[in-house]
Amino acid sequence: MGSSVALVTGATGLVGSHIVERLLSEGWEVRALVRDVAGAQQVLPAGVQPIGGDVLDEGSFRRAAAGAHVVFHCAAHIIVRGGWEAFRVTNIEGTRNAIIAAGSARARLLHLSSVAVYGATTRYEALKTGSRTDEETVLAPLPERAWYARSKRESEDLVLQAHTEGRVWATAVRPDVIYGRRDRQFVPRMARLIERFPVPLLRGGRSTFAVVHAANVAEGAILAATSDVAGGQAYNLANDFDVTVRRFFELAGKGLGHRPLFLPMPMWLAATGLRATKRVVRALTGGRFSLVGSAALDFIAEDNPFSSDRARRELGWMPAVHPDDGVPDAFRWWKENNRGAT
Repeated sequence: MGSSVALVTGATGLVGSHIVERLLSEGWEVRALVRDVAGAQQVLPAGVQPIGGDVLDEGSFRRAAAGAHVVFHCAAHIIVRGGWEAFRVTNIEGTRNAIIAAGSARARLLHLSSVAVYGATTRYEALKTGSRTDEETVLAPLPERAWYARSKRESEDLVLQAHTEGRVWATAVRPDVIYGRRDRQFVPRMARLIERFPVPLLRGGRSTFAVVHAANVAEGAILAATSDVAGGQAYNLANDFDVTVRRFFELAGKGLGHRPLFLPMPMWLAATGLRATKRVVRALTGGRFSLVGSAALDFIAEDNPFSSDRARRELGWMPAVHPDDGVPDAFRWWKENNRGAT
């Protein structure tokens, strides 16, 4: 599909921008649906055609998708004020329009979902029996205020149901916490944490971090979109390489040129809501946990609970960017390009 046409939403975001880079390197003709054409032209790579429109405007979405072979739908709110309605409108209604646009163009649809669909606590249940959370895991009910998780589950459901009904060929990928160049969420928070505070280490920082590099997610997304076997399926892209919490922060410090100061902390002390732990939890979760709770502590203290074996087996996903290279590069890029940004 080297001469094929792709439309990417969220093309200036973290995963979307890496998908764009990968598509260009493979010879695709790439379009980007953007609200500000002039602004997008300042950041999009040469060769990408920005098309004015909005994922919430069905007409502009359909026009941008006309003639495309694949629509990569990456645009979504991750952290936003406004409660459920703010997440619902962009994440669910935007996905509904992506289905319509891709169906109208007879294009394949790749939906960027999230491991958030598993819920914040039930994802760790499999670890208790020595297994991992995979695509066969039953999705338990989500708390009412889990707005992001609910919006991602409902939008993914829309996509896979549309495939089942024959309205569009569609597939979805589920990354966990994503890092890399152009990250506006995780990397900036971790960088400020390292530079300003001691980094609390629970259980010695030996747990494997539930993180994945954006370039590796992009590779998996393109494989899913171009593999016939992926139609109607969802794939975890949540284990590119194992990296411990301590090692991640050491590599991040290497990129920042600032060695992190570690603060070993027993679990019982962390569970009391110590101020330093509250800071790191807010940073790690983007403020989605206002208090130190078991779900937030699990993210720091427990091993990555997910399995990505299905993507490796069915799609041939072989991540190329190792944390030893990807982590320092991501934090170095932030230091050189975004220091002082909010």
